[in-house]
Amino acid sequence: MKTTLAIAWKEIRTYFTTPMAYIVAMVFLALTGYYFINDMLGSVLPEASIRGFLIPSTAILVLLAPLLTMRLLAEEQKMGTMELLLTAPIRDWQIVVGKYLATFVFFLGTLAFTLYYLVLVAWFGTPDMGPVLTGYIGLILYGGATLAIGLFASSLSPNQIVSAVLGFGILLLLTIIQYATRYISGTAATIVNQMSMQARFEDFARGILDLSSVIYYITVMVVFLFLTIRSVESHRWR
Repeated sequence: MKTTLAIAWKEIRTYFTTPMAYIVAMVFLALTGYYFINDMLGSVLPEASIRGFLIPSTAILVLLAPLLTMRLLAEEQKMGTMELLLTAPIRDWQIVVGKYLATFVFFLGTLAFTLYYLVLVAWFGTPDMGPVLTGYIGLILYGGATLAIGLFASSLSPNQIVSAVLGFGILLLLTIIQYATRYISGTAATIVNQMSMQARFEDFARGILDLSSVIYYITVMVVFLFLTIRSVESHRWR
């Protein structure tokens, strides 16, 4: 565990010394702020809720999560330091989990700034804390899943741009797959809809804490972290 935390701490410090992380954080906050204000001002009778920025946040993460994770393993491969890590007395899962924890902590730190929206809503109204709580739980789970997918994409190529595009492609597929239900029906449509990250999030935004959706996002995280570990292991034989 000490090794994993050491890797995570190293990556966290790197995040705070590189402009890309700040750019991603500022873009996320700027866009969520825009949607929050637009929702408040665009309604004749605005609700005391934060739902206005929750749904758009998922689309924003599809774009930004690959940018936040693209360098984590791709840079190691490009700089030749991946070989050093693999020959050091460090397990592959420690490398992957350590880097994942770093990007997840940075995401949580960025998300914490959106609590300002909740303060504004509470100042001018009386928000229902149920949907607020489930919304943030859903957004944390959704963000964790997108970061796991982005990290997996980063392990596939030494080129950061390629890694970002691969991550975006996977996330986009898991986001828009629900629209395939317009052309299919029955059991197939149900299965496809259950695979959609976007469809799963809508319940959280409405204030519904569905255990199956929680398990779904955790499963996505675990599966893609496992695939990332296997991808890192494959470098030993290259």
